[in-house]
Amino acid sequence: MTNPATGTFRSLKSFNFRLWTAGALVSNIGTWMQRVAQDWLVLTQLTHHDASALGIVMGLQFAPQLLLLPWTGLAADRLNQRKLLMATQATMGVLALALGVLTIAGVIRLWEVYVFAFLSGCAAALDAPVRQTFVSEMVGDGDLPNAVALNSTSFNAAQMIGPAVAGLLIAKVGIGGAFLLNGLSFGAVLISMYFFRLSELHVSVRANRTTSGFREGLRYVWQHRELRAILIMLFLIGTFGLNFPIFISTMAVNVFRSDARAFGMLSSIMAIGTLSGALLAAGRARPRFASLLVGASVFGVGCTLAGLAPGYWWFAAALVVIGAAAMTFTNGTNSLMQLSTEPAMRGRVMALRVGIALGGTPIGAPIVGLVANHFGPRWAIGIGAVAGFVAALVAVFVMGRREESRLAQSSVV
Repeated sequence: MTNPATGTFRSLKSFNFRLWTAGALVSNIGTWMQRVAQDWLVLTQLTHHDASALGIVMGLQFAPQLLLLPWTGLAADRLNQRKLLMATQATMGVLALALGVLTIAGVIRLWEVYVFAFLSGCAAALDAPVRQTFVSEMVGDGDLPNAVALNSTSFNAAQMIGPAVAGLLIAKVGIGGAFLLNGLSFGAVLISMYFFRLSELHVSVRANRTTSGFREGLRYVWQHRELRAILIMLFLIGTFGLNFPIFISTMAVNVFRSDARAFGMLSSIMAIGTLSGALLAAGRARPRFASLLVGASVFGVGCTLAGLAPGYWWFAAALVVIGAAAMTFTNGTNSLMQLSTEPAMRGRVMALRVGIALGGTPIGAPIVGLVANHFGPRWAIGIGAVAGFVAALVAVFVMGRREESRLAQSSVV
């Protein structure tokens, strides 16, 4: 393995990664626009501030991460990753355009939003493990942690822009315009991948046709204690903590009585924290397990502060803390799992990571939505706080076991 270069933006020395980052930034802005517009559509036009309906949309959108788990990782390990990414990105673009047309025509119904959420979730389930492992093909293992962090920086820079733009579009043009622009934004990623220098890709070893697939990925993770612990922590925080659309929208609509622009602004403000966390991660040479403990603990503290926030701007400040903590945690799990896994197994292991992190949403989102409806949004955020603190306890347990093993080995020597 080559020694990694230094510098926060060192991965951008790769031509392919520069193209990818530019295209992904445009597409990510569109994605965040659609997320805000979809939440606003469900809460204010298709229902009367029904958080449960929003939870169902989220559940359907992320259910394919678990339902397709036996195949998504193996597809990432076996197939040409660039071509598979182009297919999934094009599919999500077409779905966004269709949703936009129906919304503008005024014929969209709640059940149709459910269908679009599930279909886009299927495409995203195939896309996610490929997109994460494809980073190593663009930059190599030496700069992988930096590239992962810069990918997150791009995503969260888009989070600062997309929701604010969506709020303006909803107010001036309508919700359908945000969907249409998101559909067109996928073209930026497709164009960037079309112009890749294929000779500069670090193509990984592909899994052979006789590979047992999903079961082999499970067996591999089960044999590694820290990988198991990471997945448990991801399940806790992903299922009960990363329900930001419900937290933010219900607080904005039901507690602070915000309009669309103020609602969009909250997501943009949260991106200040996530962007800061991503840039800090990009500056590190290699993440450590202790960073997961820090991220989970601060996430719990941030959710506690958000749940107790007395006003709009106090809540916004707490979102900055939550965003930085969530990014520290999720980026750390991404890099640690990839660097701890054999290249031929990465697709399946990363599919497990995404499936656990996002696939728990069909369980957690409806529960959080029900709690928000019946007990109030602040109690729903409290569930996220508990999830963060329990995940931190898992990290403490694993680090304690590691220290015990180290002391036992030193005493034998």
